[in-house]
Amino acid sequence: MRILLIHQNFPAQFVHLAPALIAAGHDVRVLTAETNQRSFDFPVYRYRTPQRSKAEGPGASYADAAMRGAVAARAAAALRREKGFVPDVVFGHGGWGETLFVRDVFPEARHLTYAEFFYRTSGADTDFDPEFSLPATDDTRIKVVARSAHLLQAAVVADAAVSPTHWQASTFPPEIRPKISVIHDGIDTARAAPDPSARLALPGTDIVLAPGDEVLSFVNRQLEPYRGYHIFMRALPAVLAARPAARVVIVGGDGQSYGPRLPEGQTWKAKFLKEVEGSIDPARVHFLGQVPYATYLSLIKVSRVHAYLTYPFVLGWSMLEAMAAGALVIGSDTPPVREVIRDGENGRLVGFFDVAGWSAALIAALADPRADDALRRAGRATVVEGYDLRTRALPRMMRFVTGGAA
Repeated sequence: MRILLIHQNFPAQFVHLAPALIAAGHDVRVLTAETNQRSFDFPVYRYRTPQRSKAEGPGASYADAAMRGAVAARAAAALRREKGFVPDVVFGHGGWGETLFVRDVFPEARHLTYAEFFYRTSGADTDFDPEFSLPATDDTRIKVVARSAHLLQAAVVADAAVSPTHWQASTFPPEIRPKISVIHDGIDTARAAPDPSARLALPGTDIVLAPGDEVLSFVNRQLEPYRGYHIFMRALPAVLAARPAARVVIVGGDGQSYGPRLPEGQTWKAKFLKEVEGSIDPARVHFLGQVPYATYLSLIKVSRVHAYLTYPFVLGWSMLEAMAAGALVIGSDTPPVREVIRDGENGRLVGFFDVAGWSAALIAALADPRADDALRRAGRATVVEGYDLRTRALPRMMRFVTGGAA
């Protein structure tokens, strides 16, 4: 089959799918943004990054998405006109508007969309955290609804959609849900697996961590409230006081992915580190920034306890990978996490805002690791049985793309 994959930051969710499709003999092409300068072993076409629209008010977010959709559609038309490429399947992420107009470029194709999340005014991320939520005004609600306009259009124009978790699929309107297959992107449980020989050298020190050491890990793309960084930092003073041998290793950037932004020059990392300044031993809290995947894997393999917090929002791969690697995962008691972790069966759950509860749970898990061995084994089994890349996720995703029953 001829397959066109569309994502402004490719490979993203297609990182495993694209090579598998090529290995199966399909003719795969990629359409991505010109700002994405990664190199690939298959044909990649880039569209010019659109200018921001001049629209203001509720329509601004849709206007920006439509501008991106328009340049993506023009690039797709050039691909058809100049290269003669007419795909059987077009599969794109609906989040940025890239797929809005491509159906009219390739009306012959079967169109698929990655339905990651649908913004709504209540019951998800928007009104979850009273410390950072916008005031519940009419203007706020209108803004949230407007942010989903292009997501709705992307789902409507697609023949079928896929979402990585049941809870994320449930955020979409009832009229759309029958289109959505729930298929996770997949976890490579052969790479993310317990490894007694794993080691992690901490930069700037002579410390090398190994399995069995008293390591508490926290990982996210960016250190920000959406992923509970503020709660985690507030729990640390009690943890470090109770566990004088513990080391905390934090992976994540200083940037912003989701939610409200701080004034120019300020970061969430610095803000909440300053809040606990004087209450923690900085020599035992190691910020690694954003690290290569191999370094991250070493961290979760040496971690005794992994803390994962998230608003009711997209579930990060890191939680599942930490479970697969044999760390005890203590997760926030929020819907995306509850879909995977059953408290006391394959991990632990703590209320997102319960700082004292987080401290107590982390202290207990660090203090007596053998008591949680059964949870660690069950956590890995959960991921292997339900989310394994090669035996579960990838075969289902391949069938979804090529037209078989997912």
